[in-house]
Amino acid sequence: ESAPKSLIGSPLARRLTFQTFVSGRANQLALSLARKLAESQDAAMTPLFLHAAVGLGKTHLAQAIAHAALARRQSVVYLTAETFMYGFVNALRSQSAIAFKEQLRSIDLLIFDDAQFLQGRVIQNEFGHVLNSLIDAGRQVVIAADRPPSELDSVDERVRSRLAGGICVEMQGFDEALRLKILEARLAAAQAANPTLEVPHEVLSFIAGAVVSNGRDLEGAVNRLVAHAQLAGQPMTLAAAEAAVRDLIRPREPKRVKIEDIQKRVASHYNVSRADLL
Repeated sequence: ESAPKSLIGSPLARRLTFQTFVSGRANQLALSLARKLAESQDAAMTPLFLHAAVGLGKTHLAQAIAHAALARRQSVVYLTAETFMYGFVNALRSQSAIAFKEQLRSIDLLIFDDAQFLQGRVIQNEFGHVLNSLIDAGRQVVIAADRPPSELDSVDERVRSRLAGGICVEMQGFDEALRLKILEARLAAAQAANPTLEVPHEVLSFIAGAVVSNGRDLEGAVNRLVAHAQLAGQPMTLAAAEAAVRDLIRPREPKRVKIEDIQKRVASHYNVSRADLL
């Protein structure tokens, strides 16, 4: 007998599991809470709200929960805000909105991704009803977004309030140690498919220090290193690596000039006190 499939939701990526999630100081709390929720049916953890900037792993963690719950033979729906809106509008057109809502309310676990894109008063009201019915029935709900509930300006205030009442955890930006771990994991996966692939550790260290934006850029950097190494047929050099990822390296932000600094310089130039200047 096969495990129950996700009913009406968005497709899950096979590789986005707990096994492939690379953890560090930035995301350890979120990972621990996600594992705990996935391994139990504890309604006290609902709703679990994960928020992070783009490319920091919130979708990976949300889908990992879905995979783990499906393995436990729970009925799971993983939905993006876009899929929910599209599905609900189609259900209204085909006069099957009641069946659509009942199907959502009958599941064990709802995982809702990209909540910041939820729009439209009618759709928001319906999502609020689904959310309330699941929570009140002791079912599990996981929400992921790029900002905390209080900053979801496009979302109805009642929905925001219900989300804020759950467990809310932020996934921070990656430090250099975590970026290096992610690069090593991605390279190991590439080497499993191509055992002759060789990228020196100093190259990975350089990338970890230079590409500081998010996990997607790190993934792109590894893909370029792999492609260049395969084309060259020899280990990647530091110079070649720098050329390959040049556009992913963000320039260092210039020092921010504060108004107090300007006031001090002007006061000093004209030989007056800052208080007199003000």
